[in-house]
Amino acid sequence: MKIEVPIVSAFADGDSGGNPAGVVLNAERFSYEQKQKIAAAVGLSETAFVSPSDSADIKLEFFTPARQIAHCGHATIATFSYLRQNGLLTRDHSSKETIDGCRSIKMESDSAYMEQKAPRYEQLTDEDYQFILKALGISSADLIAGTRPTLVNTGNSFVVVGIRDAGVIQGLKPDFSLVEELSDALDLIGLYVFSFDGVGNGRDAGARMFAPRYGIQEESATGMAAGPLACYLREHVGFDKQEFFFEQGRWMSPPSPSLINVRLHIGGDGKIENLFAGGRGALKEIAEVEF
Repeated sequence: MKIEVPIVSAFADGDSGGNPAGVVLNAERFSYEQKQKIAAAVGLSETAFVSPSDSADIKLEFFTPARQIAHCGHATIATFSYLRQNGLLTRDHSSKETIDGCRSIKMESDSAYMEQKAPRYEQLTDEDYQFILKALGISSADLIAGTRPTLVNTGNSFVVVGIRDAGVIQGLKPDFSLVEELSDALDLIGLYVFSFDGVGNGRDAGARMFAPRYGIQEESATGMAAGPLACYLREHVGFDKQEFFFEQGRWMSPPSPSLINVRLHIGGDGKIENLFAGGRGALKEIAEVEF
């Protein structure tokens, strides 16, 4: 079979860059196996499949080239931006059904913001800590002073790792077999490595994302990882703020600059109740896919 799949770049920083995702409409016509084949044929880090929902505005399923995942930030942003730009979504408050429940979506012009859960943190063992350093090819001296790799989950699990020097994070050459082994052991999407050094004005951090367990060596924008990073910076590093801007993709080869905006909702007890991560999506091309 052949189908046309819009390719939409999410979290575009300015007029270019972003993270492309496939958006497949009317996906109820496809079986699970066909969706996996389509995602593999599209060949991007994630493809979103849009179907009718009884509990939300739309049902969204996310597939990497290798497997299905519960949530995907950039594919969500790509989908809702595309629906808005093509007159298929008119309301500013919307929602998505996923295999892990329903989430709210907020639209602001051509930007979309997706809801994530309150953060859950998990301290890593000393063995995990040393394994992470080995997988990234760094030493403890390369870490941001006062920080330690931490597992954070706002819907998916990531380990966030703070790197002191921009030259070090830019020059990283991870051992992807070790990153995958760690991700299997801890049930991670991957490692979200960040730095405060060398980022643009008004940006809180720059990040790189490694997820070989899901067939992604490096991703240019990861909304579901930016949320955990914002929570970690507020509740573990002491950033007294509720809105963050993160760069991603600029240190890739070739670069694909992305900008992710995260807004935290703080409860009366000072704890994060939930959060929204968002950005702008732009149609890149219509791909013809055979599967």
